[in-house]
Amino acid sequence: MKPAVQLTLSATAVALALGAGYWAGSRGADDAHRATSATPPAASKAAGSPGVSSEAASAPGERKPLYYRNPMGLPDTSPVPKKDSMGMDYIPVYADDKPDDAGAVVVSPARAQTLGVKTALAEEGVVDAAVRAVGRVEIDERAVVQVAPRFEGWIERLHVNAVGDPVRRGQPLFTVYSPELQSAGEELRIAERLQRDAAATDPAAAESARRLAEATRARLRNMEVAGQAGQRQTFASPANGVVLEKNAVQGARFMPGEAIYRIADLSSVWVIADIFEQDLARVRVGQTATVTIPAFPGRTFEAKVGYLYPTLDAATRTTRVRLELANRDGQLRPGMFAQVELATGSSAPRVTVPVSAVIDDGVRQVVLLALDEGRFKPQPVKLGARGRDLVEVREGLRAGERVVVSANFLIDSESQLKAALANLTDADGTTGSAAAATVYRAQGTLDAIDLGTNSVTLTHGEIPALKWPQMTMDFGLAAPALVAGLAPGTAVRFEFEQRAAGEFVITRIERTTPAPAGHPATVRSAHEGH
Repeated sequence: MKPAVQLTLSATAVALALGAGYWAGSRGADDAHRATSATPPAASKAAGSPGVSSEAASAPGERKPLYYRNPMGLPDTSPVPKKDSMGMDYIPVYADDKPDDAGAVVVSPARAQTLGVKTALAEEGVVDAAVRAVGRVEIDERAVVQVAPRFEGWIERLHVNAVGDPVRRGQPLFTVYSPELQSAGEELRIAERLQRDAAATDPAAAESARRLAEATRARLRNMEVAGQAGQRQTFASPANGVVLEKNAVQGARFMPGEAIYRIADLSSVWVIADIFEQDLARVRVGQTATVTIPAFPGRTFEAKVGYLYPTLDAATRTTRVRLELANRDGQLRPGMFAQVELATGSSAPRVTVPVSAVIDDGVRQVVLLALDEGRFKPQPVKLGARGRDLVEVREGLRAGERVVVSANFLIDSESQLKAALANLTDADGTTGSAAAATVYRAQGTLDAIDLGTNSVTLTHGEIPALKWPQMTMDFGLAAPALVAGLAPGTAVRFEFEQRAAGEFVITRIERTTPAPAGHPATVRSAHEGH
């Protein structure tokens, strides 16, 4: 190649290299300028300041949690995110969280779905507040009769000779022979004949015979055999019914007053039910009731309360109530079990909620109101009549408000935790966990360190603020680094807080000389400065 051509190519290559370098430098400067323009002054200053992480510089407005608490309200916290034994995320607690006095809590949609939270509207309706009891079918005691002759005799013939046979009023039951009846019959016939014979000749004798005849007839009427003056008498059934008992056989002798037959009319029966003491105020005579018999599934019988017995069974705390119902077809048999339902609810509509919406711990009765944006607030209520599915709310709730009917116990426990934190609120509105937590100071001896459970064992002196005597106990550690460089047996001065019931956590500890005997521990609040 000629020298002139080589010189020309070399010059061209140098020019291209210089151009490419200038273009790259210009683009890099423009990118740097754009990046500098996009960075806020505050962030740029923070990025250049020592001790500030790049994460803080990238998100200056993001809230940092103080700690993470147990989602079930247990006294368990964690400095880092974690999950509990059921796989639920611990809940972050921020410095500016301010629990309200009502104990309202916020539950995210994802967590509400995990807990299975369900809600329902409070509506006006009729509460099925029926009184339910168990009972048994009994014989109507007013429809029971006994056939018992009032004289001595022998049964010559039984016309009805089996228990359970139906009988009609006036139907012959048995024929008897009685010497007493025969004597009374003969006496009556003699008195009547004397009365007729002496009527014309001796009026006084006729009057005596008349009185004797009348006395004999009265005696036969009292023996219930009037009109039968012979030695053999036939007894008839005094009522319609069935034979419950038959205590004689043909040819047997009977004595005056001995029951031969016991007959009951089962066209109407009683149901005797046991009503619990707390339900007595809702039961009254004449009240309608529905009776179901296990022997006839799917069928109901209408009844009325006929009588409320005046005594209470002290063992079962129940009172018997008598219901009367018709039994024309004879299907209800004495001794059958029965289930009774007394309608006591008012027909007027009332504000009602599902029974599962009410939280009753024996001291208070509350429902959880479902507010907007995932907030839930406990609402005290006064309840009325309680039915199978609904309960009446007399005070504290209006129709149309939404209440929690499922997982409400879990939310209520969190709400109570919020309310407890609210009681620690300062007059300036800051929360107790953030600014009013009480810090206790004491001196003692470090006995043991257990980094596995993040705790230490200390022997400390008296702490008058907590009314503690000198003793040895375990404390939690806010951070394992607090005991770095310390060994068991070291005399220390330490500060601790009570974060939950029975949970005391050391927040500061340092080596010191042993405290003089009787040196009192001191207590100061966190905002007093160290």
